[in-house]
Amino acid sequence: MFGISFSMRRPANLGVKDGRLAPCKRSPNCVSSQADPVDKEHYIAPISFSGTMEDLRRAIAELELATIIEAKGDYLYAEFRTPFLRFVDDVEFLKDEDILHVRSASRLGRRDFKANRRRVEQLRAFIQARR
Repeated sequence: MFGISFSMRRPANLGVKDGRLAPCKRSPNCVSSQADPVDKEHYIAPISFSGTMEDLRRAIAELELATIIEAKGDYLYAEFRTPFLRFVDDVEFLKDEDILHVRSASRLGRRDFKANRRRVEQLRAFIQARR
């Protein structure tokens, strides 16, 4: 069972369009700081961040199971794999002054049992601890 990888293809809707990250689909396996705050299932607060995008790139590169796919301007996209079955989650960051907007979404399945929300909170703590 080890070595199995559930990666599928990268979503085609990732990236920045009109200054925004892609909206979450209706399924509960995605969180975004650009979702409507009334949408408690998908909304998560942005991350306070006064560093540079290079600082962010270095921080994400240190994390196990994270692979940076794109880092361009104020945007960074990384894939995070789950430890056991190696499911892939797509995580994007968009710097806007002193905050990072973030979107984290599972590629497979409908439910993630709040794994993306926990990941963003762990990333928030990790990034803020590096200040």
